[in-house]
Amino acid sequence: MGTKPVGDSAGYSRRHLRLGWWTLLVFATLGLVLESLQGFKIAAYLDVANETRRTMWRLAHTHGTLLGAINVLFALTLRSSPTSAAAAPRISIALIAATVLLPLGFFLGGVIFYAGDPGIGVLLVPLGGVLLLLALFWIASRSWG
Repeated sequence: MGTKPVGDSAGYSRRHLRLGWWTLLVFATLGLVLESLQGFKIAAYLDVANETRRTMWRLAHTHGTLLGAINVLFALTLRSSPTSAAAAPRISIALIAATVLLPLGFFLGGVIFYAGDPGIGVLLVPLGGVLLLLALFWIASRSWG
């Protein structure tokens, strides 16, 4: 399978379908791992001192899963709404960055944390959140035409 430059709405649609489904797989798997940590009563996950880790990792799982679904929805929107094609490059960049930064920031914030505060990785979250909001705004504003 060769790589084709992604410059048209069909290319962006394929890119985000692929990204969305793989993101859903990765974060559904993370959810299963977290359930296993809970089920096997792993202290590094369940101890009261690790509440921050548990919260951050659940947020990573939840946001990653949601962003996977948003990528699939964006891909389907591109297929059904030609007016969205003009904004596809900037929406794509913002949505891909948000898909990486939001869950990664939450996950890293739970790897190493300090006295109940998330680690420095959580600083990726606001940037990812702003990029997500921009992408959603651009998608919503194009959906009227």
